[in-house]
Formats: sequence, structure tokens, C-alpha cells
Amino acid sequence: MHQALYRLYRPKTFDEILGQDAVVSVLKEQVRTGAIGHAYLFSGMRGTGKTSCAKVFARALNCLDPQGGNPCNHCENCEKILEEATIDIIEMDAASNRRIDDIRDLRERVIYLPQDLKYKVYIIDEAHMITNEGFNALLKTLEEPPSHLVFILATTEPEKIPKTILSRVQRFHFARLSDKVIANHVADVLRREEKTFDEDVPEKIALRSGGAMRDALTSLDQLMHLSHIRTEDVEEVTGSSETEGMEILFEAIAKKDAVAAGNVLATMRGTPEVLLSDLTLGARKILREKMGTVPAR
Repeated sequence: MHQALYRLYRPKTFDEILGQDAVVSVLKEQVRTGAIGHAYLFSGMRGTGKTSCAKVFARALNCLDPQGGNPCNHCENCEKILEEATIDIIEMDAASNRRIDDIRDLRERVIYLPQDLKYKVYIIDEAHMITNEGFNALLKTLEEPPSHLVFILATTEPEKIPKTILSRVQRFHFARLSDKVIANHVADVLRREEKTFDEDVPEKIALRSGGAMRDALTSLDQLMHLSHIRTEDVEEVTGSSETEGMEILFEAIAKKDAVAAGNVLATMRGTPEVLLSDLTLGARKILREKMGTVPAR
């Protein structure tokens, strides 16, 4: 079975996590010094590395031979975690385990010592989906956590996490990834997969990813069956408007020619949302060109 690119190229060390230098430097130092907290909140938009970082952190905490805060990924503990052969690393999706009964069941299980590892780690994705009753049940565990337990809550909506929970976790914000970071990684993946591609393909994919690496790799996945990936193929997959048409549209807008702009829009494919997004991207590109070398975000 084909493995999705975002899973195949999931970071295995902190050093491979892109665009989150401030976060990984702190976590690496905690692993290196042993100053481990009992609960963490990873927040930020989708596809920025929250779950990947949680998985790396879980291995680093239990690694028998950590390398400067990174997991070695070769010791017995790392291999067990990578192969999902241990019950001490528990991944939960709060969207389907959000009720008070689910959290009560979790509370009953966390008191037991790890079977194989040093730390029992719970990674709870979409943590904002937990019900208020569920959070209240979780609060007791966060107030008096066993020394062998580490919670990592991941969420795209931290504002929905109760303040009573927020006050008991270390908070790390995962920033939106820049177009340059995403484009460079897309180009690297294409080279490692031995694909040929038009020069601007990585940038086109990055521009349409909205700052999310997972979205970029998912779009790329749809193109991997092609022997050579063209710019037009990216536009077809992502729903982007035709480059030539967009240039003509901007010329009409610059001339304040509403009729010409309307005629161009009428011939362009894509939903209103896609067209608006492409207009925004085009405006950004023009602004960067006018101002010289300016970061994409």
C-alpha cells in the first residue's frame, strides 16, 4: 500500500522539524537536562508539526542514548516506539474520545507504571474537543500527576481549552510555516523521490499550502504518478487559476478597467474562494517584486 508523503517524510528528530526553531530548542534542552514537565500544550494551525514534534518528544524522553536532546532512533526503546510495539505511548483523538467516561477511563489507566519505558506518554490530538466534564475529570490528574506520566495536548484552537487546564501545562505555539521553508522541503522530497519537475513547482505548491506542510505534501502526493511534474499540473490539482489569466486580470485592475476584469474572471476556472486566494497570492508577489527581496511571510 502506498504510504502518504507526509507520513513517509515525518520528522524523526527535533532537527528535522522545520520552521519551529524556538519550540524545538527548548524541548531539546529539557531532554538534555532532564527538566521534564508533566503536561504540555502544542498549539497552532494544522500541518505545522505539532503531532510530529509530540512523537519525537515521546521518543526523546524514553531514549536510552539521546543525542544532544534528540532521540537516537536506534536503541531498543526508540525502535519499540517507532514500530508501535509498546503500550506506553498512547495516541488519542479527542474528537472521538471526548466524553467524561473516556477521560475517567484514562485516569484509571495512568496510575499504572510503564511496561517497557521510563515515561508513559499520552498524546491527545484535537484536545479542544474534550467536553467540559471531560476536562474537569482530566484536571485531577494534571493536579497530582504520577512521576512516570507526561501529557501532550495538541490543538488548533487553544482558546477553547479551559484556563484551569492552561495554567497547568507548558504552552508551545507552532508558527505558520513560510513559503520558502515549504518550497525547499517540497523540492527536497521531489529530488529524493527522483522526480523531474518545472523549476517553479515547489513554490507553486508552497503558495497554495496556506503555511501547512502537510497540505503541501498532500498536494504533491497527487502528482507523484507523473513522470515529469509541470506547473500546469500543480494548478490543476490545487485548483489555482491560470497564471496568464491572473496576470491579465491584474493589468485590468491596475488600469481600473472593470469591464476587462469582469471578462477575464468570466473565463477563469476555480471557485470564488480559489480566485480570491490567488488574487491575494498575486498581490503579495507583486509587492515583493516592487520592494525587492522581502520574506514570503
